Amino acid sequence: MRLRLILLGKTRRPELRALFDDYIRRIGHSCPVEVNEVRDGQAAIRKLDADRAATPVLLDAAGKPEDSESLARWLGERRDRGTRELIFVCGDADGFSEPLRKRVTQKLSLSPMTYSHELARVMLAEQLYRALAILSGSPYPR
Repeated sequence: MRLRLILLGKTRRPELRALFDDYIRRIGHSCPVEVNEVRDGQAAIRKLDADRAATPVLLDAAGKPEDSESLARWLGERRDRGTRELIFVCGDADGFSEPLRKRVTQKLSLSPMTYSHELARVMLAEQLYRALAILSGSPYPR
């Protein structure tokens, strides 16, 4: 299974970019991962429409809250059912346009708290790495 992250806007803070890149590198040891930074919601929709077979997930405060173990189980189930690609869409400071919200029906909440979009990206990458570590039996999650 391949993971793709579609990120609206750019991560400008170098310390957060370094953390994000580190987790993406770690994820790459477990499965293929691709990061696409796009300008806006329309560009994200075009990326999603290019691969209709992939399963998109929108990071949204109103989405389903998952703990790390639940996220790991969900990823494992998708992998075991033959899901070819999961796409996680992370917004910018302005959030998501209505067309993008309508396009991606599956929503995931990282927390009921609000975080900057740059920090949310790092948190998403860390949680994906943690979920893969849980699935592989790695000592990282302890």
